[in-house]
Amino acid sequence: MRLNGTYGLVCAAWYPSERQTVEEALAAGDVDRRTAADLGYTALPVSADTAPPDMAVAAGRRVLERGDCPARTLSMVLHASVHHQGHDAWSAPHYIADRLGAHHAVPIGLLQQCNGGAIGIELAVTRLQGDPQAGPALVTTGDRFLMPSWHRWRTDYGMAAGDAGTAVLVHRGGELPSDLTLHALATTVASELEVMHRGEDELNADPLGHGPMIDVRRPKRHFVRYVGVDHFTKLAHDRIRGAVSEALAACGLAPDDPRLRHAVLPRLGSKAMAEAYAPPLAESVAAPLLDLGRATGHLGAGDLNASLADLAHGDRLEPGQYALVLNGGGGFTFTAAVVSRPGPAARTGRAGESRAGAGENPAATEETSGRRPARTTDPSTGEPT
Repeated sequence: MRLNGTYGLVCAAWYPSERQTVEEALAAGDVDRRTAADLGYTALPVSADTAPPDMAVAAGRRVLERGDCPARTLSMVLHASVHHQGHDAWSAPHYIADRLGAHHAVPIGLLQQCNGGAIGIELAVTRLQGDPQAGPALVTTGDRFLMPSWHRWRTDYGMAAGDAGTAVLVHRGGELPSDLTLHALATTVASELEVMHRGEDELNADPLGHGPMIDVRRPKRHFVRYVGVDHFTKLAHDRIRGAVSEALAACGLAPDDPRLRHAVLPRLGSKAMAEAYAPPLAESVAAPLLDLGRATGHLGAGDLNASLADLAHGDRLEPGQYALVLNGGGGFTFTAAVVSRPGPAARTGRAGESRAGAGENPAATEETSGRRPARTTDPSTGEPT
């Protein structure tokens, strides 16, 4: 997607104060040691009491305040999620807009699986480019993964799920303060991979009709048996290289441009990223690969947006430095976004927090950065994997 200008982003993530460490998960029998080592997480945020839309509202309030943006000026509220939002036959996006006071914004729900937050930013930019009169757009995500419907350690392969809400305020550059400047977005698609999450199952009439707990592992086993993991890997690598190449070209950055400080990975398990995401990303850029998810787990639809929040509120980027943030989601879609740190005049000038009233973003204290390929840490040994 070629932008007709630059766009400002104000970013925040909200994490619950409760966390389940990997040691606690091992003691409870939620995960075995081999799987824990393959995943590489140290802890997962757990929201027992706060529903996903309320987490999104908390993050949304923060970005509206930081961006000096009255909610009444928003033109859109786009909300992406993967799992249950707290009620049936009901609109979480309208709830979020109402709670924020965004009564003139059009609320839209996005079901793009784990790439929903990234697609939300793309749609927000599309609206702003297509309608010069449109006000800023707010993109939120919110997911939590509780039993009996979702086992955060066992429902899927290659990831364990953490609970969080995120918000990204998207506006035309110069209109409002900005944490980051968005220079490019590119999305590639491999729709033939939707079968990976469906297997041989028929499309039934009832929610959870295939079992009382969502079991993504079962259709993935069928995919591996009858299609093969190499088919997925080949397509994923191709689409990731395509998204990264398109995003860099759109903003005039060479793959080895020294201003490109980080290439940020999704928040999947270490082994899954080392197989599916790190190789094509490392082939496509010279920048170190940055892993921000070891203390958060995979955040449903919010991985890319949470990584933007981490880039916005730390010292990882100096003014004029760039980062490429990569994400993917079942179906499959892959998105690469290129952002930079603006100069002091454009920034909000406030120190950001990523947890509501409860200290720091857990990802801020545990991250992995290195040259190609990405390095992650085995929590049982402390050694690179």
